[in-house]
Amino acid sequence: MADIDPTRSTATATPTDTATSATDTGSATSATATGAAGAVAPVRRRRRLPKLSGVGTLLALGWTVLIVLGALVVDFLPLAEARDPQFALTTRSLLPADLFTAHPLGTDRQGLDVLGGLLYGARVSIVVGIGGVVIGALIGGALGLVAGYKGGWADRIVSVISDVLLAFPSLILLIAIVTVLEPTLVNVTLALGIMVVPSFARLVRANAMSFAGREFVTAARSLGAGETRIMLREVAPNIVAPVLSYSFMLVAVLIVAEASLSYLGLSIPRPEPTWGNMISAGQPDFERYPALVGIPAFVLFLTVLSFNQLGEAAGRKWSPGAAKI
Repeated sequence: MADIDPTRSTATATPTDTATSATDTGSATSATATGAAGAVAPVRRRRRLPKLSGVGTLLALGWTVLIVLGALVVDFLPLAEARDPQFALTTRSLLPADLFTAHPLGTDRQGLDVLGGLLYGARVSIVVGIGGVVIGALIGGALGLVAGYKGGWADRIVSVISDVLLAFPSLILLIAIVTVLEPTLVNVTLALGIMVVPSFARLVRANAMSFAGREFVTAARSLGAGETRIMLREVAPNIVAPVLSYSFMLVAVLIVAEASLSYLGLSIPRPEPTWGNMISAGQPDFERYPALVGIPAFVLFLTVLSFNQLGEAAGRKWSPGAAKI
Protein backbone atom coordinates (compact mmCIF):
# COMPACT_ATOMS: atom_id res chain seq x y z
CA MET A 1 0.00 0.00 0.00
CA ALA A 2 1.43 3.41 -0.97
CA ASP A 3 2.14 5.90 1.82
CA ILE A 4 -0.22 8.83 2.11
CA ASP A 5 1.35 12.31 2.36
CA PRO A 6 -0.84 14.42 4.69
CA THR A 7 0.58 17.67 3.28
CA ARG A 8 -0.14 16.72 -0.30
CA SER A 9 -3.63 15.52 0.61
CA THR A 10 -4.43 18.83 2.31
CA ALA A 11 -3.13 20.85 -0.62
CA THR A 12 -5.14 18.81 -3.05
CA ALA A 13 -8.29 19.07 -1.00
CA THR A 14 -8.30 22.91 -0.89
CA PRO A 15 -9.36 23.62 -4.50
CA THR A 16 -11.89 20.84 -4.32
CA ASP A 17 -13.42 22.28 -1.18
CA THR A 18 -13.49 25.73 -2.83
CA ALA A 19 -15.24 24.34 -5.90
CA THR A 20 -17.66 22.42 -3.74
CA SER A 21 -18.44 25.56 -1.75
CA ALA A 22 -19.04 27.49 -4.96
CA THR A 23 -21.30 24.75 -6.23
CA ASP A 24 -23.23 24.69 -2.97
CA THR A 25 -23.59 28.51 -3.10
CA GLY A 26 -24.91 28.33 -6.66
CA SER A 27 -27.34 25.60 -5.67
CA ALA A 28 -28.58 27.67 -2.75
CA THR A 29 -29.07 30.71 -5.03
CA SER A 30 -31.03 28.60 -7.52
CA ALA A 31 -33.16 27.19 -4.73
CA THR A 32 -33.87 30.71 -3.45
CA ALA A 33 -34.86 31.89 -6.90
CA THR A 34 -37.07 28.90 -7.40
CA GLY A 35 -38.67 29.49 -4.02
CA ALA A 36 -39.35 33.11 -4.97
CA ALA A 37 -40.98 32.12 -8.26
CA GLY A 38 -43.20 29.52 -6.73
CA ALA A 39 -43.33 26.76 -4.16
CA VAL A 40 -41.70 23.51 -5.17
CA ALA A 41 -43.27 20.30 -3.96
CA PRO A 42 -40.97 18.43 -1.61
CA VAL A 43 -39.51 15.22 -2.93
CA ARG A 44 -40.68 12.26 -0.91
CA ARG A 45 -38.34 9.37 -0.51
CA ARG A 46 -39.84 5.97 -0.86
CA ARG A 47 -39.43 3.67 2.05
CA ARG A 48 -37.31 0.67 1.35
CA LEU A 49 -38.85 -2.59 2.36
CA PRO A 50 -36.47 -5.01 4.08
CA LYS A 51 -34.99 -7.60 1.80
CA LEU A 52 -36.67 -10.96 1.84
CA SER A 53 -33.35 -12.67 2.45
CA GLY A 54 -32.76 -10.48 5.50
CA VAL A 55 -36.19 -11.25 6.96
CA GLY A 56 -35.67 -14.95 6.33
CA THR A 57 -32.29 -14.83 8.04
CA LEU A 58 -33.78 -13.14 11.11
CA LEU A 59 -36.58 -15.71 11.29
CA ALA A 60 -34.07 -18.55 10.89
CA LEU A 61 -31.86 -17.09 13.61
CA GLY A 62 -34.83 -16.70 15.94
CA TRP A 63 -35.97 -20.29 15.42
CA THR A 64 -32.43 -21.61 15.92
CA VAL A 65 -32.02 -19.65 19.15
CA LEU A 66 -35.40 -20.94 20.36
CA ILE A 67 -34.47 -24.56 19.64
CA VAL A 68 -31.06 -24.23 21.30
CA LEU A 69 -32.55 -22.57 24.41
CA GLY A 70 -35.19 -25.28 24.63
CA ALA A 71 -32.51 -27.97 24.46
CA LEU A 72 -30.54 -26.24 27.21
CA VAL A 73 -33.36 -25.69 29.71
CA VAL A 74 -35.38 -28.86 29.15
CA ASP A 75 -33.90 -30.52 32.25
CA PHE A 76 -35.32 -27.72 34.41
CA LEU A 77 -38.85 -28.15 33.01
CA PRO A 78 -41.43 -30.62 34.36
CA LEU A 79 -41.11 -32.86 31.32
CA ALA A 80 -39.54 -36.00 32.78
CA GLU A 81 -42.42 -38.06 31.38
CA ALA A 82 -41.03 -37.40 27.92
CA ARG A 83 -38.39 -40.12 28.30
CA ASP A 84 -39.22 -42.02 31.49
CA PRO A 85 -41.39 -45.04 30.67
CA GLN A 86 -42.02 -45.83 34.36
CA PHE A 87 -43.56 -42.42 34.83
CA ALA A 88 -45.33 -42.68 31.52
CA LEU A 89 -47.17 -45.82 32.66
CA THR A 90 -49.14 -43.67 35.12
CA THR A 91 -50.36 -41.36 32.35
CA ARG A 92 -52.91 -41.92 29.63
CA SER A 93 -51.61 -42.73 26.17
CA LEU A 94 -52.60 -40.89 23.02
CA LEU A 95 -53.85 -37.78 24.76
CA PRO A 96 -54.87 -35.09 22.25
CA ALA A 97 -53.11 -31.76 22.13
CA ASP A 98 -54.45 -29.21 24.60
CA LEU A 99 -52.54 -26.04 25.37
CA PHE A 100 -54.18 -25.67 28.78
CA THR A 101 -53.18 -29.06 30.18
CA ALA A 102 -49.96 -30.62 31.43
CA HIS A 103 -49.40 -32.05 27.94
CA PRO A 104 -49.83 -29.12 25.51
CA LEU A 105 -49.02 -31.27 22.46
CA GLY A 106 -50.49 -34.49 23.80
CA THR A 107 -48.84 -37.87 24.41
CA ASP A 108 -47.96 -40.81 22.19
CA ARG A 109 -48.91 -44.47 22.43
CA GLN A 110 -46.39 -45.07 25.24
CA GLY A 111 -47.72 -42.11 27.22
CA LEU A 112 -44.58 -40.05 26.54
CA ASP A 113 -45.10 -36.30 26.33
CA VAL A 114 -44.71 -34.93 22.78
CA LEU A 115 -43.50 -31.44 23.78
CA GLY A 116 -40.82 -32.86 26.04
CA GLY A 117 -39.81 -35.27 23.31
CA LEU A 118 -39.35 -32.39 20.90
CA LEU A 119 -37.07 -30.54 23.33
CA TYR A 120 -35.03 -33.61 24.26
CA GLY A 121 -34.87 -34.51 20.59
CA ALA A 122 -33.62 -31.00 19.85
CA ARG A 123 -30.75 -31.61 22.26
CA VAL A 124 -29.79 -34.79 20.42
CA SER A 125 -30.02 -33.12 17.02
CA ILE A 126 -28.01 -30.05 18.04
CA VAL A 127 -25.29 -32.10 19.76
CA VAL A 128 -25.03 -34.54 16.85
CA GLY A 129 -25.11 -31.79 14.20
CA ILE A 130 -22.62 -29.41 15.79
CA GLY A 131 -20.43 -32.14 17.28
CA GLY A 132 -20.19 -34.01 13.99
CA VAL A 133 -19.30 -30.83 12.13
CA VAL A 134 -16.60 -29.97 14.68
CA ILE A 135 -15.07 -33.44 14.34
CA GLY A 136 -15.22 -33.32 10.56
CA ALA A 137 -13.81 -29.79 10.43
CA LEU A 138 -10.87 -30.59 12.69
CA ILE A 139 -9.87 -33.81 10.95
CA GLY A 140 -10.79 -32.85 7.40
CA GLY A 141 -9.51 -29.30 7.84
CA ALA A 142 -6.11 -30.51 9.00
CA LEU A 143 -5.83 -32.98 6.10
CA GLY A 144 -6.98 -30.43 3.54
CA LEU A 145 -4.66 -27.73 4.86
CA VAL A 146 -1.60 -29.98 4.58
CA ALA A 147 -2.66 -31.29 1.17
CA GLY A 148 -3.39 -27.86 -0.28
CA TYR A 149 -0.27 -26.18 1.06
CA LYS A 150 2.26 -28.97 0.65
CA GLY A 151 1.00 -30.52 -2.57
CA GLY A 152 2.91 -33.50 -4.01
CA TRP A 153 2.59 -36.81 -2.23
CA ALA A 154 0.60 -35.32 0.67
CA ASP A 155 -2.00 -34.01 -1.76
CA ARG A 156 -2.23 -37.35 -3.55
CA ILE A 157 -2.71 -39.32 -0.32
CA VAL A 158 -5.43 -37.00 1.00
CA SER A 159 -7.16 -37.00 -2.39
CA VAL A 160 -7.23 -40.81 -2.48
CA ILE A 161 -8.65 -40.98 1.07
CA SER A 162 -11.31 -38.38 0.24
CA ASP A 163 -12.27 -40.13 -2.99
CA VAL A 164 -12.62 -43.48 -1.25
CA LEU A 165 -14.84 -42.07 1.50
CA LEU A 166 -16.95 -40.14 -0.99
CA ALA A 167 -17.33 -43.15 -3.29
CA PHE A 168 -18.51 -45.36 -0.43
CA PRO A 169 -22.31 -44.98 0.13
CA SER A 170 -22.70 -42.75 3.19
CA LEU A 171 -25.77 -44.54 4.55
CA ILE A 172 -24.04 -47.92 4.41
CA LEU A 173 -20.98 -46.40 6.09
CA LEU A 174 -23.14 -44.99 8.88
CA ILE A 175 -24.99 -48.26 9.34
CA ALA A 176 -21.68 -50.15 9.50
CA ILE A 177 -20.18 -47.80 12.09
CA VAL A 178 -23.31 -47.70 14.26
CA THR A 179 -23.71 -51.48 14.03
CA VAL A 180 -20.14 -52.11 15.18
CA LEU A 181 -20.34 -49.49 17.90
CA GLU A 182 -23.08 -49.13 20.48
CA PRO A 183 -25.69 -46.59 19.26
CA THR A 184 -25.00 -43.93 21.85
CA LEU A 185 -24.96 -40.18 21.40
CA VAL A 186 -21.15 -40.07 21.31
CA ASN A 187 -20.82 -42.92 18.80
CA VAL A 188 -23.49 -41.52 16.47
CA THR A 189 -21.80 -38.11 16.58
CA LEU A 190 -18.43 -39.71 15.82
CA ALA A 191 -19.87 -41.69 12.90
CA LEU A 192 -21.48 -38.61 11.38
CA GLY A 193 -18.29 -36.63 11.91
CA ILE A 194 -16.30 -39.21 9.96
CA MET A 195 -18.85 -39.00 7.16
CA VAL A 196 -18.20 -35.26 6.57
CA VAL A 197 -14.38 -35.45 6.80
CA PRO A 198 -13.86 -35.64 3.00
CA SER A 199 -16.16 -32.68 2.39
CA PHE A 200 -14.14 -30.46 4.71
CA ALA A 201 -10.88 -31.84 3.35
CA ARG A 202 -11.80 -30.88 -0.22
CA LEU A 203 -13.05 -27.44 0.78
CA VAL A 204 -9.96 -26.57 2.82
CA ARG A 205 -7.61 -28.08 0.22
CA ALA A 206 -9.04 -25.93 -2.57
CA ASN A 207 -8.76 -22.75 -0.49
CA ALA A 208 -5.29 -23.61 0.78
CA MET A 209 -4.05 -24.12 -2.78
CA SER A 210 -5.30 -20.66 -3.75
CA PHE A 211 -3.54 -18.99 -0.81
CA ALA A 212 -0.30 -21.01 -0.87
CA GLY A 213 1.22 -18.92 -3.65
CA ARG A 214 0.09 -15.50 -2.42
CA GLU A 215 2.51 -12.68 -1.67
CA PHE A 216 2.06 -12.71 2.11
CA VAL A 217 2.95 -16.41 2.22
CA THR A 218 6.06 -15.79 0.13
CA ALA A 219 7.00 -12.87 2.37
CA ALA A 220 6.59 -14.98 5.52
CA ARG A 221 8.71 -17.73 4.01
CA SER A 222 11.43 -15.25 3.03
CA LEU A 223 11.51 -13.94 6.61
CA GLY A 224 12.35 -17.43 7.85
CA ALA A 225 8.95 -18.59 9.11
CA GLY A 226 8.51 -22.36 9.35
CA GLU A 227 6.02 -24.32 7.27
CA THR A 228 3.79 -25.11 10.24
CA ARG A 229 3.73 -21.48 11.32
CA ILE A 230 2.85 -20.32 7.81
CA MET A 231 0.01 -22.82 7.54
CA LEU A 232 -1.45 -21.94 10.94
CA ARG A 233 -0.78 -18.19 11.03
CA GLU A 234 -1.00 -17.14 7.40
CA VAL A 235 -3.11 -19.64 5.44
CA ALA A 236 -5.57 -21.02 7.98
CA PRO A 237 -7.12 -17.67 9.07
CA ASN A 238 -8.10 -16.97 5.45
CA ILE A 239 -9.99 -20.27 5.25
CA VAL A 240 -12.06 -19.80 8.41
CA ALA A 241 -14.86 -17.80 6.74
CA PRO A 242 -15.79 -20.30 3.99
CA VAL A 243 -15.48 -23.18 6.45
CA LEU A 244 -17.87 -21.52 8.90
CA SER A 245 -20.45 -20.71 6.24
CA TYR A 246 -20.26 -24.29 4.93
CA SER A 247 -20.53 -25.67 8.47
CA PHE A 248 -24.05 -24.31 8.94
CA MET A 249 -25.27 -26.28 5.94
CA LEU A 250 -23.50 -29.45 7.08
CA VAL A 251 -25.17 -29.16 10.50
CA ALA A 252 -28.49 -29.37 8.66
CA VAL A 253 -27.26 -32.40 6.70
CA LEU A 254 -26.18 -34.21 9.86
CA ILE A 255 -29.46 -33.46 11.63
CA VAL A 256 -31.32 -35.09 8.74
CA ALA A 257 -28.87 -38.02 8.75
CA GLU A 258 -29.38 -38.63 12.47
CA ALA A 259 -33.16 -38.41 12.07
CA SER A 260 -32.96 -40.98 9.26
CA LEU A 261 -30.93 -43.36 11.40
CA SER A 262 -33.34 -42.90 14.30
CA TYR A 263 -36.31 -43.56 12.05
CA LEU A 264 -34.69 -46.82 10.90
CA GLY A 265 -33.95 -47.80 14.52
CA LEU A 266 -30.17 -47.53 14.08
CA SER A 267 -29.54 -44.51 16.27
CA ILE A 268 -30.40 -43.69 19.87
CA PRO A 269 -33.27 -46.04 20.82
CA ARG A 270 -36.50 -45.31 22.62
CA PRO A 271 -37.49 -44.20 25.22
CA GLU A 272 -34.79 -41.54 24.70
CA PRO A 273 -36.63 -39.27 22.25
CA THR A 274 -35.18 -38.06 18.99
CA TRP A 275 -37.10 -36.48 16.16
CA GLY A 276 -36.55 -39.52 13.97
CA ASN A 277 -37.75 -42.15 16.45
CA MET A 278 -40.71 -39.92 17.40
CA ILE A 279 -41.81 -40.00 13.76
CA SER A 280 -41.31 -43.75 13.68
CA ALA A 281 -43.20 -44.26 16.95
CA GLY A 282 -46.15 -42.18 15.76
CA GLN A 283 -46.43 -43.89 12.38
CA PRO A 284 -48.85 -46.68 13.53
CA ASP A 285 -51.29 -44.04 14.79
CA PHE A 286 -50.86 -41.66 11.88
CA GLU A 287 -54.40 -42.02 10.53
CA ARG A 288 -56.08 -41.20 13.85
CA TYR A 289 -53.42 -38.84 15.26
CA PRO A 290 -51.43 -37.32 12.40
CA ALA A 291 -49.90 -34.77 14.78
CA LEU A 292 -47.68 -37.50 16.27
CA VAL A 293 -45.84 -37.61 12.95
CA GLY A 294 -46.54 -34.12 11.68
CA ILE A 295 -45.28 -32.15 14.68
CA PRO A 296 -41.75 -33.67 14.91
CA ALA A 297 -41.49 -33.68 11.11
CA PHE A 298 -42.43 -29.99 10.96
CA VAL A 299 -39.93 -29.10 13.70
CA LEU A 300 -37.25 -31.05 11.84
CA PHE A 301 -38.15 -29.24 8.62
CA LEU A 302 -37.95 -25.78 10.24
CA THR A 303 -34.64 -26.53 11.94
CA VAL A 304 -32.99 -27.82 8.76
CA LEU A 305 -34.37 -24.89 6.77
CA SER A 306 -33.06 -22.43 9.38
CA PHE A 307 -29.53 -23.81 9.34
CA ASN A 308 -29.51 -23.77 5.53
CA GLN A 309 -30.69 -20.16 5.55
CA LEU A 310 -28.03 -19.17 8.07
CA GLY A 311 -25.39 -20.90 5.96
CA GLU A 312 -26.44 -19.02 2.84
CA ALA A 313 -26.49 -15.73 4.75
CA ALA A 314 -23.02 -16.40 6.14
CA GLY A 315 -21.75 -17.22 2.65
CA ARG A 316 -23.15 -13.96 1.24
CA LYS A 317 -21.67 -11.94 4.10
CA TRP A 318 -18.24 -13.49 4.38
CA SER A 319 -17.49 -14.33 0.74
CA PRO A 320 -15.39 -11.73 -1.10
CA GLY A 321 -17.55 -9.31 -3.07
CA ALA A 322 -20.78 -10.81 -1.74
CA ALA A 323 -23.83 -8.64 -1.40
CA LYS A 324 -24.59 -7.42 2.08
CA ILE A 325 -27.82 -8.47 3.71
